[in-house]
Order: sequence, then structure tokens, then C-alpha cells
Amino acid sequence: MSRREECEKRAEELLAPIVEQNGFELVDVEYVKEAGNWYLRGYIDKPGGITVNDCEVVSRAFSDKLDENDFIEDSYIMEISSPGLDRPLKKEKDFERNLGKQVEIRTYRPIEKQKEFCGVLTAYDSNSVTIDEDGTERVFDKKDTALIRLAIEF
Repeated sequence: MSRREECEKRAEELLAPIVEQNGFELVDVEYVKEAGNWYLRGYIDKPGGITVNDCEVVSRAFSDKLDENDFIEDSYIMEISSPGLDRPLKKEKDFERNLGKQVEIRTYRPIEKQKEFCGVLTAYDSNSVTIDEDGTERVFDKKDTALIRLAIEF
């Protein structure tokens, strides 16, 4: 496990109880370097959406836990936010929640000369995702997908 993955795992262990205690869902935790700065981000959600006040409550409690446990050597910026409409589907609960909905899939390499697909999510397991693309069933290995997210329709 990389140092980055270890930081994400430990942060998730501290953040999950705080999020659950407030009746929210922990969607994801990421520790990434962007433009020379490290960011520790927690994404939370609830039915009807997350408010700024929700983020503030979780952020304050999480900040205290991070100070107590002090396991990240680098200086970093901690953020708590909503995952947004275009969030990627990563965990089993993400796929379960979105069965029957329109999803967008991007692959690392072209399949039949294309890398972007859109269809209704019909099935998933730990290794694959199945969509119905206008009546055609397509199965993708998760390892070959760069991105799977809800399709945003305007």
C-alpha cells in the first residue's frame, strides 16, 4: 500500500464515525497533490444534498481528530464537501444506488474505435460493469475503465 493510500485509509477510519454520527454518508476520501499542495478531501452526502453548514460541522470534528492523531507528515489542506453530480462511481454502494440509471463510461483504450459509452447500468460485480446501450448489452472490465459516473442530462 502506498503512503497516499495509507493516508486515505487512516483518514477514512477517523472520518467515517463522524459522518455517520451526523446522519450523512461518506462517499470518498482522497489525498492528492495539486499545483504543489497536498489536499486531504472528504466527500459526504445525504438525501436532498449536503449544505455548507453540514460540511462545517463535519470539518470541525474531523480537524480535531486529525490534530489528535497527527499521522500525515506533509503540510496539507483539508476539505469536506459534497461529491457533486458528476462524481465517479467507485464503491459497491455507488453502483447499487445507481442501478437502472444512465451512466457514462470512459475506457483507457478504444473499444470498437471509441472510448466513451453511455447506457443504463444493469449489473455490476467486483470486476465488471454492464450497461444497456440502446438495446445492446455491453460489459466492461473495471480495470479497463478510466471513469464511470452518472450521466448528466440537461
